[in-house]
Amino acid sequence: MKNILLLVHDDPGQEARFQTALDITRALGGHLTCVDVVQMPAPIGADIYSGSAQAMLLADECSREADNATALKARLAKEDVSWDWKDAAGGLAQSVIEASNLADLIVVNRNIDGLSVPDMRGVASVVATRSRIPIVAVSDQMLHFRVNGRVLIAWDGSPSVMATMRACVPLLKLAAAVHLVMIVDGAEQADVEDAATYLSRHGINASMRRINDGLTAPDQLIGQEARVWNADYCLMGAYNHGRLAEAIFGGVTHRMLKSSALPLVLGH
Repeated sequence: MKNILLLVHDDPGQEARFQTALDITRALGGHLTCVDVVQMPAPIGADIYSGSAQAMLLADECSREADNATALKARLAKEDVSWDWKDAAGGLAQSVIEASNLADLIVVNRNIDGLSVPDMRGVASVVATRSRIPIVAVSDQMLHFRVNGRVLIAWDGSPSVMATMRACVPLLKLAAAVHLVMIVDGAEQADVEDAATYLSRHGINASMRRINDGLTAPDQLIGQEARVWNADYCLMGAYNHGRLAEAIFGGVTHRMLKSSALPLVLGH
């Protein structure tokens, strides 16, 4: 896990993404790739005036991103990380996905409890499901990602959480403590002990807990356990029942992205 991909765009969550990416890249001794996206404005209409307005919006976006790139490159030049820069134009999620073929981890953010432009929660959701690469999704207020902190793994035995945990072993090795939590509901595809055994073979000694509670929503139980255990971030599989179904019916991933204050490491 050496290649970290960062979404660069002038929006309220950029500083949170930037600081998180620096913390992780330093800790892993990795390389940071910044993909700077000029977001194309949505079509306004079909007449000549609409075309002119769209051209003005695009010119404004290009100008802002040029200034943003200059400022961020100056900051990166003073940081102790290896980095490179890629320019892209289009949708935020699609541009990140197209740049992620050789990435090991993608850093994005998500707005919590409210709507904002751009919709970074939606961006995180699309990238998590379509890139097939683990993402770190932090809130806009994140100032420091505690790589050496306490990690809660929400284990349900699904292929998604298995793949995410395997890919993130280098990150988990840096943690002060790892805690596996399984919500027992009869749908588990592999027991939590299997996960603990796997991690132990990588030198990671994880504690375990099974929670039998058929009345409380899993995301609430995960949040409660994270608070009690004082977790610094949560690792989990994403959208085990499909992103559209979760968005419509309110699945665990959808609710965690919407309301959890913890940084989330997600994979699908």
